[in-house]
Amino acid sequence: MTADIPQTIAPIEEDWSTKPRTRMGRLVPALMVSQIGNYIALLTPLQLLLTLHLTDLLDGSDATSAFGVVTGFGALCALLFNPIGGRISDLTTARFGRRRTWILFGALAGAVALVAISFTTEVWQVVVLWCVIQALFNFQSAATTALVPDQVPPLRRGGVSGLLGLTIAIGPLLGIGIANSVQAGSPTQWHVIAAVAAVAGVIAVLLVRDPRQHIDRAARRLDLRAIAQTFWINPRRHPAFGWAWLVRFLITCVFASGTYNAFFLIQRFGISTADVGAIVLGLSLLSVALLAVSSVVAGYLSDLVKRQKPFVVGAGLLGATGLLLMAFAPSVTVVYVATAIIGLATGAFFAIDLAMCVRVLPSSKDAGKDLAIINIANSLPQSVVPFLAPVLLMLGGYTLFFGFLAVLGVLGAVAVLRVPEIGQEHGAPGVAPLTRS
Repeated sequence: MTADIPQTIAPIEEDWSTKPRTRMGRLVPALMVSQIGNYIALLTPLQLLLTLHLTDLLDGSDATSAFGVVTGFGALCALLFNPIGGRISDLTTARFGRRRTWILFGALAGAVALVAISFTTEVWQVVVLWCVIQALFNFQSAATTALVPDQVPPLRRGGVSGLLGLTIAIGPLLGIGIANSVQAGSPTQWHVIAAVAAVAGVIAVLLVRDPRQHIDRAARRLDLRAIAQTFWINPRRHPAFGWAWLVRFLITCVFASGTYNAFFLIQRFGISTADVGAIVLGLSLLSVALLAVSSVVAGYLSDLVKRQKPFVVGAGLLGATGLLLMAFAPSVTVVYVATAIIGLATGAFFAIDLAMCVRVLPSSKDAGKDLAIINIANSLPQSVVPFLAPVLLMLGGYTLFFGFLAVLGVLGAVAVLRVPEIGQEHGAPGVAPLTRS
């Protein structure tokens, strides 16, 4: 087999009526609950709790730099452990289920680590525990996402993807609301977030039907070579997959800017640490309201018209527009307007992106591993953006920071033009559609 020649193979035709799977009335709530708990655990600290904790430990620019170090290393761990978690869940033969096992493990062990981080007194301790938290919850995320190709019929994936797109806003919104219900900056904020994340994981596994998988001993082997292959799919053999990965990475960089909103409000507008949580919550409420509309509408419209690329292009350009407004915002009111625009873009993008990525996966057998590679494009911006942020902020402040990310959003909108549209996978030049391995 040559590694450099794009291959086009007939798409899979699967008999979904005979596949052992969870009823959609249980599966969709399970997916949403698991993802909401995951985002509560990961995005609430990124959007608020880490800012408060590091500001309490350090002052001013030192806290901003420490935030970049903490979130950057944490995102690197997410990058590593999401595909490893997906690969391990693909090969798991536990009676409890190959996906359920890791959803429960990630949620419960991650909750313990969230409690532990609340007691840290040094930045290095925060770095270590945040890396552990990212690793554990990415095991849960990889297993949850893999349930989509496992159990959702192809013609239902757009709608389900749209509903899952809501969770990226609902999660931190609920998390920030819960955190604000207790004293700002107190360890209790971390504890209640941990409890909610753990309960969400338990509820999800109770709803999902995940029959035991039987794999021969040789196929279950996970040696160093297999681990290395976990992180790589040749984009020359599977160009559609490669372009979809790049699109997700570039446009997700737009949404990664939200992790700096608390610092942005404190440093540009002089908002106090006591008041910033309420404003971040208000921004999240606005974002989730508009995201809810655009996510569901875009997901079902995409299924109806059988087109995905126009929605992704629009989301990338809309997100870039919101970031440019944020870059030059003279007041908090303009920040609200920019956040509204970014919320609409976020919903439209995540409603379509997962369905598009599932459509161009190279192999149905390794769906967990392959989707985890796609999820690297989610995790990598969380590492790249914090590492670049101190340099960009030093050179041009928040104007350069948001402006640079807006450019990446435009590039993502252009890159999606190279991904085949629905129905064009088979026979399209240079396209490798979803195939059996």
